[in-house]
Amino acid sequence: MAIETDLLILGGGTGGYVAAIYAAKKGQDVIIIEKGKMGGTCLHRGCIPTKALLRSAEVYETVKNADEFGISSADAGFDFLKVQARKEKVVEQLHQGVEALCKKNKIKIYNGEGAILGPSIFSPVSGAVAVTFPDSDEEEMIIVPKKLIIATGSSPRSLPNVTIDEELILSSNGMLELETLPDKVAIIGGGVIGVEWASLLNSFGVEVTIIEYADRLVINESESVSRELKKQFKKRGINIMTKAAVESAEVSDGKVTVSVKGQEHMTFDKIMVAVGRTPNVNGIGLQNTSVQYDDTGIHVNENYQTTEGHIYAIGDCINTLQLAHVASKEGELAVDHICGETVEPLNYNDVPKCTYTHPEIASVGYNASNFPENMTVKVGKFYFKGNGKSLIHGDADGFVEVLRDEETDDLIGVTIIGPNATDLIGEASTAIYLNASALELGEAIHAHPTISESVMEAALDAYGLAIHK
Repeated sequence: MAIETDLLILGGGTGGYVAAIYAAKKGQDVIIIEKGKMGGTCLHRGCIPTKALLRSAEVYETVKNADEFGISSADAGFDFLKVQARKEKVVEQLHQGVEALCKKNKIKIYNGEGAILGPSIFSPVSGAVAVTFPDSDEEEMIIVPKKLIIATGSSPRSLPNVTIDEELILSSNGMLELETLPDKVAIIGGGVIGVEWASLLNSFGVEVTIIEYADRLVINESESVSRELKKQFKKRGINIMTKAAVESAEVSDGKVTVSVKGQEHMTFDKIMVAVGRTPNVNGIGLQNTSVQYDDTGIHVNENYQTTEGHIYAIGDCINTLQLAHVASKEGELAVDHICGETVEPLNYNDVPKCTYTHPEIASVGYNASNFPENMTVKVGKFYFKGNGKSLIHGDADGFVEVLRDEETDDLIGVTIIGPNATDLIGEASTAIYLNASALELGEAIHAHPTISESVMEAALDAYGLAIHK
């Protein structure tokens, strides 16, 4: 059986379903093929479940420290199964919401596995997709779209000398399924995923060691942020090893022994491998087409077209920032191009990035460690310890950094580490999008007392005008 449609989207994750809804609102007939649950990695194995766990950890941390606010916390404790149940409740509510949105927009969803076909009796060009249903008796179907968007996402990456079994050596997927917490964990990788898990596990009382190959944590943030995060993590009792190359991880007697080059062997209850994610480009039929791809992902132009112009690709399966909000925007821009609209290419440098550790980290634009050498940059800085609302909340570690180009006076970057950083970055992101100057950001009236005043003060400090510094 062959079905024709305007647009077929292979993958129902954040990028895929957002592109589908956006296209449907523009009058396109849309079909999604998704082999798992709608919402993909972000909703079921990434953004949402980890942040739900982090929120529970934050609440527990607050209760444990309630004495500082004059509140008794003698009986503080937690039930990890209930923590997991709350996470699942949040995920399921959002999952139902995604499916309801697709239904509302008359998007057809087929829960099966799709494989892209080359030219065939169904279509003179590649791009038709064969859909199989491994878990049912439903017959294979062929879908022939006018346009195809590939949004197959990514999967956890491992190391050549470390075998993930999801029991003792786990990826982020396996960590989300834990029913009990181990006493002692090593996390291989000090990027965003690794430090978020280190933060939440530490809050729940797990002894955590981060083993990072690079010379600092969160290598994509500024050096000052890496130093601050390391300082606060060490204060919390998290062990940190940098410039550390893992040679092997061996399972024996229900434990895992990790060998790090130049170090003594260390034994843990469990190991988490958090060394990034790899694009899902194999097993989807790309070999049947002339679409170019490699281990970094599918090759696309600025409009997300592959080497076959009617086939597009977005999200984690292409070599751009692996962030849910990036995949969503890429999906919208791809649909705009499909609909013949003028598309302004996405400036990836101006995409906000968030890390939901305690302390939170967020940045947009350049930071103090990566701005172009030909720029003369003034950095304004303000510490949360000078902010009234931060002190009231008992969370005054960290700072805001604002960068301005002294030649053009443009606001070119904002970095925050500290309370509510992942919410505060929205103001900075909007300011950069609107080509505001740092002075305009600083002169805008900010309510008092609010944590956002720290952004104002840092912006003014870029001119030496900060009041409370």
